[in-house]
Amino acid sequence: MKTLTMVGYDVRRVFRYRANLFFLFLFPLIMILVLGIAFGGSQTPKVGVVSTRPAALGTSLVSILEHTPGISVRHIGTQNSLLTSVQRGDLQAGLVIPAGYDQAIRSGRDVHLLFFARSDQRQPSTVVSSAVARQGAVLRAARLAARRGIMPFDMAIQVATRTARTLPGIGVRTTVVGKAVFAGVSSRFDVGASSEMVLFVFLMSMIGSVSLIEARRLGVVRRILSTPTTARTVVLGQGIGRFAVAMLQGLIIMIGSALLFGVRWGNPLAAGTLLTAIALVGAGAGMLLGSTLRTEQQAIAIGLLLGLGLGALGGCMVPIELFPPAIQTVAQFTPPGMGDQRPVRSHPPQRQPWRHPPPARSPARLRGRPHRPGNLAPATDRRPLRQPHQPPATP
Repeated sequence: MKTLTMVGYDVRRVFRYRANLFFLFLFPLIMILVLGIAFGGSQTPKVGVVSTRPAALGTSLVSILEHTPGISVRHIGTQNSLLTSVQRGDLQAGLVIPAGYDQAIRSGRDVHLLFFARSDQRQPSTVVSSAVARQGAVLRAARLAARRGIMPFDMAIQVATRTARTLPGIGVRTTVVGKAVFAGVSSRFDVGASSEMVLFVFLMSMIGSVSLIEARRLGVVRRILSTPTTARTVVLGQGIGRFAVAMLQGLIIMIGSALLFGVRWGNPLAAGTLLTAIALVGAGAGMLLGSTLRTEQQAIAIGLLLGLGLGALGGCMVPIELFPPAIQTVAQFTPPGMGDQRPVRSHPPQRQPWRHPPPARSPARLRGRPHRPGNLAPATDRRPLRQPHQPPATP
């Protein structure tokens, strides 16, 4: 009973100070959000599209982009807003479809498409080029039919579009080999959540040694020992109190990240066992500091230094997979590194079918140069197939 009384006092003492509520509830979740955004799994690139007074062909190109996997299309009002969004990182790329797009194509003139992309984004360029080439294949067939007098241009576009949908695709088998850096990660916040859980459980346990030093300095421990209470009961109460606070911190992070960010912790029994082990290590470290240091200032300084330093070395602030091999080896011997180990599994070769449209001779290609629009140019029917190359990124 005395032990439980001491444990209850330690838990109530944590909630008594409002500053502790910030570090218990808000700060860990903020760090999970920041790490998830910075180092989380890949997200679908956002491509902004500016289409000034679109007609049938311009609307068709936008529809092709919207139904193309690998990008998420956002409609932007003006070219300046598009460029600003790309520069700020709100969008990964942008495409400007000028006014008079339909009229220029129907009259046989070249059409310039202005394309912006961030320097660290390569995928949007390839996807946009593929979408333009897909429409270009239909336009080439329609233009050829119109030139030879088979049917009007508008009717030829409809026939070519229906024909392109019925053409058989080419089956491509891909083989995944090598090692997955973040194996088993289902959400971009999974890595940050596990890291911050280990970091804050260990850090709060280290800083929690202040209460043990304060109780000893104020004579609380001596007065307890003057009662019919053994030293074993006092040590057990202090230790379980540190363990209860560490478990509370871990449960807050696990439940909060699961509800807010959709983090999957796997088997609840296994996750609870891991949290218990980490909390025991943190409680032991806190008891060690509390029994060896003399003042609260020393406990705070050394606790922060050891907690944050070992946490950073153990991969709790930056994913340990990004460290050099030598640092990864050293990190495995730190308490946070031991608790935050994520096995890197080698995936066996897997064959996955992937449907790709059949190659077709395209009447257009998308070219991009810094601060210069791409070119959507018609080609004769005898020109060999030219795959649209990836435009270089523009600022």
